[in-house]
Amino acid sequence: MKRRTWLLSALGATGALVVGWGVMPARSRLGSPELMLKTQGDVALNGWIKIAADGAVVLAMPRSEMGQGVHTALAMLVAEELDVPLTRVRLEQAGADSIYGNVAMLVASLPFHPLDSEGEHKPTQIKMGEWLVGKVARELGLNATGGSSSIADLWDPLRMAAATARASLLQAAAAAWKVHATEITVASGVMQHASGKSAHYGQMVAAASGTTPSGIQTKSREKWQLIGQPAPRTDIPSKVTGQATFGLDVRLPGMLFAAVQMCPMLGGTAASMDTKDALALKGISKVVPLDAWGGGTAGLAVVGQTTWHARQGAQAIQVQWQAPATGAVDTQRIQANLLKALNEDSGFSFHEQGVPTQAEKSAATRIDALYQAPYLAHATMEPMNCTARVLDGKVEIWVPTQVPQMARDMAAKVAQVDETQVTVHVTQLGGGFGRRLDIDFVGQAVQVAMACQGQPVQLSWSREEDMKHDFYRPMHLAKFQASLDGQGDVSSLRIKSAGDAITPRWMARAAPHLSGPIDMPDKTTSEGLFDLPYGFLNQHMSHVATKSGVPVGFWRSVGHSHNAFFSESFMDAGWGTPLPAGRARGMALHKSFGSIVAQVAEVSLVSGQIRVHRVVCAIDCGTVVNPDTVAQQMESSVVYALSAALYGQIDIVGGVVQQSNFSDAPMLTLSQTPVVETHIVPSKRHPAGVGEPAVPPLAPAVGNALFALTGKRQRALPLVV
Repeated sequence: MKRRTWLLSALGATGALVVGWGVMPARSRLGSPELMLKTQGDVALNGWIKIAADGAVVLAMPRSEMGQGVHTALAMLVAEELDVPLTRVRLEQAGADSIYGNVAMLVASLPFHPLDSEGEHKPTQIKMGEWLVGKVARELGLNATGGSSSIADLWDPLRMAAATARASLLQAAAAAWKVHATEITVASGVMQHASGKSAHYGQMVAAASGTTPSGIQTKSREKWQLIGQPAPRTDIPSKVTGQATFGLDVRLPGMLFAAVQMCPMLGGTAASMDTKDALALKGISKVVPLDAWGGGTAGLAVVGQTTWHARQGAQAIQVQWQAPATGAVDTQRIQANLLKALNEDSGFSFHEQGVPTQAEKSAATRIDALYQAPYLAHATMEPMNCTARVLDGKVEIWVPTQVPQMARDMAAKVAQVDETQVTVHVTQLGGGFGRRLDIDFVGQAVQVAMACQGQPVQLSWSREEDMKHDFYRPMHLAKFQASLDGQGDVSSLRIKSAGDAITPRWMARAAPHLSGPIDMPDKTTSEGLFDLPYGFLNQHMSHVATKSGVPVGFWRSVGHSHNAFFSESFMDAGWGTPLPAGRARGMALHKSFGSIVAQVAEVSLVSGQIRVHRVVCAIDCGTVVNPDTVAQQMESSVVYALSAALYGQIDIVGGVVQQSNFSDAPMLTLSQTPVVETHIVPSKRHPAGVGEPAVPPLAPAVGNALFALTGKRQRALPLVV
């Protein structure tokens, strides 16, 4: 099925929406003051901004902080518009209203080619698709932190909310002082008039409450004082002092602790279990069988006085496990099936231009290559965990999650209560990388809490359970075929890939009420392939979506993470100046999440091992809010991507994941970490992604350097010499 044909079919399926609800104007994201928490002394001016009695600003924060610096960057947008110091902006967890949903992330999921979707002159189908998905996203209000979309999504709503609040405060001061609002200046949250009258925001907020001035404009770029300047991360001090609260830091009066043991075979169940020895141990109170919540695997949880007690109890249980009815999965068999799919299935055509078949027939030379990437685990530093309490028909959870509303829905489903009876406290996340877009562990925690008679219980996974029961980055294969004319120029490029589609599997387990009966083409399978920047006249890019039976999920930079390795290794070119003997450079450039990142890796072989000495990153991510955060994310991405490129691999035999900890799934050590230089391209375009775009080009840059060193082309991950 062609890409635009699919789009028109999708739009046709929602014809009633388009004709009726769909013609209504886009829902405002300013929101009512009633949406913010009622706190003594604070006055809300809209759904995002409250002013405290002392003039401090309180921001409703709908995005999760997992080390990417988003809490600082979003606070900077508000501080800029209100002319207050960043230190005067406090954060408060946002509620569940639709204004806090992530619109940009859903619009970006549409499988449009940049030639169609970028620029001013978009085809009607593209405009209609973006408009409709944007409206649906505003209605759904799916609050998710992912897709490197936080700044892109909230760039306009937050600045407008802050600018509106500022205008209301200035209007109140003008009325009180009987002057024109344009005569009042603001510095550090204090309004001043030439007559000598002054007041901070807290002194005028009561009068400003309930007013909504018209014709609000956000600050022009030349007036910015904070945006674009380096700013210290507001989350760092509490992390340095140990005061930050991550999921595993939650402590409540009378709290119990639970450890899990899940079926070693993915999707399997417990046929029988003997709990006698476990219950006889000191500090153990009960054993709770666990259902397979949120697409996870069934198992059991042992509840004890401490996590140590609970884990000792879990190890003492004798369990007879059984494989799922569908049979045990195996990576070697999956790889063979993917290769078969590449050779036999036509797949979905994400992009075609020119007449590739004609160019292929007249080609003087053809270059073929097969690339492959393995399953990968997220391996977040903080394993999965959730603290839950079920009491008097109400549920309260404390959880490091990227999707608080989905966590709330899961808790309500397990406890069989209405969503309004669930309170979600989002803690800091000890790493997310897409793993915490799933909520299987939330279902487990609530199920255990229901058996604990109102006592709060913190359920946590061991590193081994975390590694063996992830939602993995899918295994993918891709065939490249380039046709060259008599002059050696590329006349046609054909790419076909095969692998599981993530989005339909995720929707089915995390939001089944939003998942359709059939799978729509998933952009993540072909992103970074169908939208390549190379201007070859004849192109054809397709993907064969498979269902391996392995639980798959979003992994940092998703399809780009492996597709960039495929494409940029195939397109490698000789370049650069000579280096000392034994060293070589490799280069790769890739666009993802609206940003373009080019990387140069300087590589050598030390005792037969790959050593990356230096990585230079150049990024064009549009308007930059905090350049320090951009540099930090480039460094983080290099370390994460290099760990995966050198060591990342998940093998499954008989349904059982073979890797279990960092001993057999290692990460980059400090001594192996290269020097990372970051160069930010000045830009005035809309902000784009930062947290993920530096991951994709790293593996091909290193692979291309290895080719320069050894003459051997790297076509599989992890890299080996």
